[in-house]
Amino acid sequence: MTIIYEDNHLLAINKPAGMLVQGDKTGDPTLTDWGKQYLKEKYEKPGAVFLHPCHRIDRPVSGAVLFARTDKALSRLNIMFRDKKVQKTYLALVLKSTPATSGTLTHYLLKDEKRNVVEAKIHPFRDAKESITTYEVIRNINGLTLLRVSPITGRSHQIRAQLAAIGCPILGDLKYGAPKPLEDASIGLHSWRIELEHPVKKEPVFIEADVPETQWWSIGLSD
Repeated sequence: MTIIYEDNHLLAINKPAGMLVQGDKTGDPTLTDWGKQYLKEKYEKPGAVFLHPCHRIDRPVSGAVLFARTDKALSRLNIMFRDKKVQKTYLALVLKSTPATSGTLTHYLLKDEKRNVVEAKIHPFRDAKESITTYEVIRNINGLTLLRVSPITGRSHQIRAQLAAIGCPILGDLKYGAPKPLEDASIGLHSWRIELEHPVKKEPVFIEADVPETQWWSIGLSD
């Protein structure tokens, strides 16, 4: 783990693929636990440490996760995320070229909680929620396409399901159509940048997380 932003109200950590942001039924260690222990040791805090994630990224996804260190920051950030005043940008390695060099994807998503998989359709159905994502091709290299992706809405598995729905599954993402996994069980999706106005200081905040040092990202980012 790497701390990529820290002040009295915010903490941002570059999450490794394979780690949970928050706990689930597995009981596995989480990024939140790690962040609390980091703050406890650094500032020699005797009691419980307040740290709450403002958003989540999926277990096999790497990259920037933003946490609130105070109640004030958390309440304001929740409103900012709700009102779409936080810009998130991902990098995605997909197995097929997109229909255009840039575009906006609009689907209706419905999550099957038992199977933990999301169904994506072009037209509204059942209790599905509208999902909007923009993308831009950075390059095509060695059979992979590197995309810059920005989710406008914040649905579960949104980027993964929408790219799969247009025939462009993410590298290693077996759940959404990739033919085989990656050796480390990660997928080619990285939470790259988060841009926002500081909830307390009212100053611009720009957070960027380096991509994992793996052969796949080295290929995708090579010139």
